[in-house]
Amino acid sequence: MSRSSSLPERPRLDLDPEMSQDEQLEALQEHYRELVRVQNKLEEQLGSAEERRTDLTEQVDRLERENDTLKSSSLYVATAEEITDDGIVVKQHGNNQEVLTEVSPTLREDLESGDRVAINDSFAIQTILDPETDARAQAMEIDASPDVDYDDIGGLEDQILEVREAVEEPLVNAQQFEDVGIEPPSGVLLHGPPGTGKTMLAKAVANQTDATFIKMAGSELVRKFIGEGARLVRDLFELASEREPAVIFIDEIDAIAAKRTDSKTSGDAEVQRTMMQLLSEMDGFEERGEIRIIAATNRFDMLDRAILRPGRFDRLIEVPNPDWDGRERILEIHTEEMDLADDVDMATLATETEGFSGAELASLATEAGMFAIRDQRTTVEMADFESALQKVSEDEDTAGQPIAFA
Repeated sequence: MSRSSSLPERPRLDLDPEMSQDEQLEALQEHYRELVRVQNKLEEQLGSAEERRTDLTEQVDRLERENDTLKSSSLYVATAEEITDDGIVVKQHGNNQEVLTEVSPTLREDLESGDRVAINDSFAIQTILDPETDARAQAMEIDASPDVDYDDIGGLEDQILEVREAVEEPLVNAQQFEDVGIEPPSGVLLHGPPGTGKTMLAKAVANQTDATFIKMAGSELVRKFIGEGARLVRDLFELASEREPAVIFIDEIDAIAAKRTDSKTSGDAEVQRTMMQLLSEMDGFEERGEIRIIAATNRFDMLDRAILRPGRFDRLIEVPNPDWDGRERILEIHTEEMDLADDVDMATLATETEGFSGAELASLATEAGMFAIRDQRTTVEMADFESALQKVSEDEDTAGQPIAFA
């Protein structure tokens, strides 16, 4: 602990009677200056003492609160399973022990079955807790509608029509399905090579319907501890019901919906448990309301048959690499903001990029722009696109693929 600075010595004035008046005046002035110096030093020490006292007061308050906390009994999280005339049946989290306990009349008025509560060592309910929602599920929510439109997607006219019929129409025109007397498709599964626009399709639907877009990757649902993945799936569907209209987009669904095997490892068992929770949640939407489900995968051959049966994913839509017309349209979309020279021929580029995905074509346009920047030009020429294609084909590290992926 630091010690306080010692007080400055008090100035003293001894006037010699034999001093002249001028010498006495000069001695008085010097004494006055010394008094001012001492006063300034005392004020500085007083300010430091005040700050020190404030810090010590805060430390004392904190220690008192910690002491009170240590002396108080711990509270445990439980769920009110049932409300009866004899009391409340609560189940403590962790050991699943069920106990019939009492609750104060004030809390009983606000308590409902299924509420999370805090109990003490005697299982008496102390307070009602807020509903629990996994923070990771909250983080996956996108509040605003994605800034992607159908016009931003090229070469997928048939796929756009099928997705709009299955996802968009039930959200914007639910009465039409009731008039016809049918239930809208339960879900849509998009499958195809990487970079073909599956995620963009889902975002465009959410934008068109002004729906909350909730995206989760299948790999993020594979958790370490038992029950965590299933709980996250449950929380995400609860979040969608609170934010409807909503579009749930499950990317890389093959990570949790792969074909089941006879493996007995705990890891495989946990993945299967998560998949069963997902199947249960999809079947649980007896009245779909304003919640739609879209999933995407690059490995359609790996999916379990249970996830593909009608009632879960009623529409299986293949999203292939674009054909010639699609490649030309995608190139036009990704070069709209570019200053192109007159010699740039999209038809020729579409022919030379056979087998490219939409993401690869977007990367090609970016690479051509980089060649123009290298030459300190703002206009992108056909030679820049040819150089970009040549660089892609000669780059061994990328195995003939574009250098950057969208």
